[in-house]
Amino acid sequence: MMIENNSRIVVAGAGSIGCYVGGHLAASGKAVTFLARPRVEEEIRQAGLKVITLDGTEHSIPADQLSITVDPASAFDGARIILVAVKSGATQEMAGLITKYAPADSIVVSLQNGVGNAQVLRKNLPESMTVIAGMVPFNVVQSASGQLPLTVRRTTAGTILIENRAEGLAEVLTTPQLPVSTHDNMQGILWGKLMMNLNNALNALSNLPLATQLADRDWRVLLADQMGEGLKVMQAHSIVAARVQGVSPAILRLILLLPNFLFRRVARKILAIDPRARSSMWEDFSRGRTTEIDYLQGVIVQLAREKNIPTPLAEKVIACVRQAEGQPIRSHAVTEIRQKTVL
Repeated sequence: MMIENNSRIVVAGAGSIGCYVGGHLAASGKAVTFLARPRVEEEIRQAGLKVITLDGTEHSIPADQLSITVDPASAFDGARIILVAVKSGATQEMAGLITKYAPADSIVVSLQNGVGNAQVLRKNLPESMTVIAGMVPFNVVQSASGQLPLTVRRTTAGTILIENRAEGLAEVLTTPQLPVSTHDNMQGILWGKLMMNLNNALNALSNLPLATQLADRDWRVLLADQMGEGLKVMQAHSIVAARVQGVSPAILRLILLLPNFLFRRVARKILAIDPRARSSMWEDFSRGRTTEIDYLQGVIVQLAREKNIPTPLAEKVIACVRQAEGQPIRSHAVTEIRQKTVL
């Protein structure tokens, strides 16, 4: 069954990614409703939403042209496509709301970090719903609370990928500034993204812009060493990561280990990011929210224990993040993380 171009779309989780994707859809005339937290709803109702692309192009969507609510019953009523953009820890709860309020033939797309969210949705949603794994490769930063209009700015490159399980879906979700493509190996893509996302925690702990952090070889080596742990675990479980942004995790790890002068030459694409770019976990720290560490480094540690593989660095990073959650944000040193005692 083809998906109509005017299908009603719900963005379930209007955080940075949800607002960016939904904002582009709304700006292109799609029928979009945001299911949001009260703060986001209030700010968007007051002053609308501004979306800024990687090249600096701004799209301002007035409040009267946006549909936003905190009520899931209202949001999901008549939905055809549901884009799930909540934190991984809220996936099961969101599945319950979708089951209760959304039409039984809804198409549900996970645009979340981590490798298991589509499986959680499939397990908890009716079989009549189509669940599709997706991957957002780029970073988005959001304006500070209370700064109006609420603004989301894309800071890195990449194309959204989704499973090819619903004919015409990618075309319906594509806008002039936000292409969406299908991929035949989404699980491999998600594992490749997970390896890259091991830097989310490091960037948050560093309290540095991404470009500044990645220009520092000490931080790059720490990331590469973590990736080495992850690749061993994946190999033990016969998991093969696909290339993300044209590079495999194994090759990316070697690039990260290069001295600065070579890294700058080889990794121009990696460093071609907005100087304001930060990881989503840094945003969690700055807003006092629980992080997704259990679904990033935590997945590596869990799988490692099944095969008795040591992952000391991942465990140290988890311990540092746990200690930092809910505390005033501060800058950690690489040596502090490497020397962290794990109880």
